Amino acid sequence: MVLLFYTAVGLVAAVFGSLVGLGGGIIIVPALVYLGPLFVGKEIPVAIAVGTSLAVLIFTALSSTLAFIKQRSVDFRSALLFFLTSGPGSLLGAYITQFVDTRSFQLYFGFFMLLMAALLIAKGYLKPLKLRWSITRTYTDASGTTHTYGYSLIPALAIGLIVGFISGLFGIGGGSLFVPAMVLLFGYPPHVATATSMFVIFLSAIAGTAMHLRLGEVDLWMVLGLAPSALIGGWLGARIAGKLSGNRLLWVLRITFVIVALRMIWEGLSG
Repeated sequence: MVLLFYTAVGLVAAVFGSLVGLGGGIIIVPALVYLGPLFVGKEIPVAIAVGTSLAVLIFTALSSTLAFIKQRSVDFRSALLFFLTSGPGSLLGAYITQFVDTRSFQLYFGFFMLLMAALLIAKGYLKPLKLRWSITRTYTDASGTTHTYGYSLIPALAIGLIVGFISGLFGIGGGSLFVPAMVLLFGYPPHVATATSMFVIFLSAIAGTAMHLRLGEVDLWMVLGLAPSALIGGWLGARIAGKLSGNRLLWVLRITFVIVALRMIWEGLSG
């Protein structure tokens, strides 16, 4: 039963996470906290859930990134720029988790999930802003189509820092912030933004996990249980992302975010 639980959580989280560039941690953390006692047979502390989720994220993001590389949709130059600040930000966020109590975490995470749901809903209706940036990039994808987009150094580094911090603090990938910012602010094509985001998530997850390991906040047995299906889910999500719009899956994810967010906020307020 425990192995089946880990397999299901790792697979579902990785597929959804890879499909929309989230990373999947936003599903793993609530699953471990709320369903862990039922299937694992013990309470899983929030800090352990966050650290373990971030460790599993390494496997999800690696599998997804390799699939996106084959599709030639990863902009490595932009990704490395974002990682300059998202890496340190992830370390800082992971370090701060030890000072956040369970009730406060539930409140913060709940409101954060509501924000993510709003961004996922808005993502389908908002159009990229027509802004002029100091750096212009052109990228040719596997189909031979050339895309033009741009950014400025300071805004790009600031977004990397914020996303990295949130990633380390909540044990999630941060793609739910990266992707909308890249698409709406900088004009990235959605598939390039998703793929590039997953590569940044992979690098940031390594940095954040290192800090969580140092703090003793990673359950390696849980990682071993979740990682195999996360590898498969990351690959599968990337394949689906390359072929389907995934709009129905996105709506399921949006509704799930709202339900879990409201529950976490309620328990945070009443705890």
